[in-house]
Amino acid sequence: MRETQGYNGVWALAEQAGGAVQRIGFELLARGRSLADKRGAKLTALVLGHQIDPAGVQELIDRGADAVLVIEAPQLEHFLPEPYTACMDWAIREHKPEIVIAGATSTGRTLMPLVAIKTDAGLTADCNLLDIEPETGNLLQTRPAIGGNILATIKCPEHRPQMATVRPHSTRPAERQDGRTGEIHRVTPPAELLTSRVRRVGFQPDEQSGGLQDADTVVAVGRGVKKADNIPLASALAEQLGAALGATRDVVDRGWLSYPHQIGLSGKTVTPRLYVGAGVSGSIQHLAGMQTAETIVAINTDPDAQLFRVADFGIVGDLFEILPLLTDRLRARRESRGE
Repeated sequence: MRETQGYNGVWALAEQAGGAVQRIGFELLARGRSLADKRGAKLTALVLGHQIDPAGVQELIDRGADAVLVIEAPQLEHFLPEPYTACMDWAIREHKPEIVIAGATSTGRTLMPLVAIKTDAGLTADCNLLDIEPETGNLLQTRPAIGGNILATIKCPEHRPQMATVRPHSTRPAERQDGRTGEIHRVTPPAELLTSRVRRVGFQPDEQSGGLQDADTVVAVGRGVKKADNIPLASALAEQLGAALGATRDVVDRGWLSYPHQIGLSGKTVTPRLYVGAGVSGSIQHLAGMQTAETIVAINTDPDAQLFRVADFGIVGDLFEILPLLTDRLRARRESRGE
């Protein structure tokens, strides 16, 4: 059994791009703050990069971090696996955090397994729930398993740090709190940690990203829509709500909507203020991508549909009658306001 004594604190990896702290770091602070409070421990945001914007570092404090550890060097300006892994391993061995969480982004999914191997730590990927086991203080890491058919809770009682990645947009960013103060440490890592056999030659952004994940309102359709010709019913409602259009995996697999619309374990994770699911049964695979929405409305002819179990409002009825009615009411209301 590996020694687990002497480890303390929760770390959240705050990614940066061009020196600007990214949204995923603020989302992780919401998760990390809860864990740190339950452990009675300090929450530290870890940033690796070069010339990190001081305003972004302070914002990490404002949103819940007790401390920010900034590891800076020109070689860390862009993500490269070898120097990032070496620097994070060095920092973990130096400070011994008990828990380390990161986003399940391309950076997090690459970096965290490498660091876990270096530090001989346990790692659970793509978690949608994190909690602390009261009796032991162990990190409870819950994620969909077996194709999204069950939720598995994983523990690493004999290894430290306990490490997990969390899907982006699975929670809202931590709120700013006026007057918060915290420690800010900027360090330069040893030169031998910064060598890399890989060099960055360019970057091409994904033009299809955004939209659905960033939407405040989402209207999603499931297999209950029956065929592609009926998608405009949901599109019309989405237009009146100013919403993005989402779909279950069934809808995408059948070719009724394209993959960028897919919500769920194998698609996008959304955290809108309002989610409307029409003809969505609510499989675990889909719930993993939307259950943190603030308000969930379910429309389904089956009163036993799983989506009703997480819904704030449920309408048992035919979507082919309900969607046009909702659309007409919203359109009439907007017209009466002169919008």
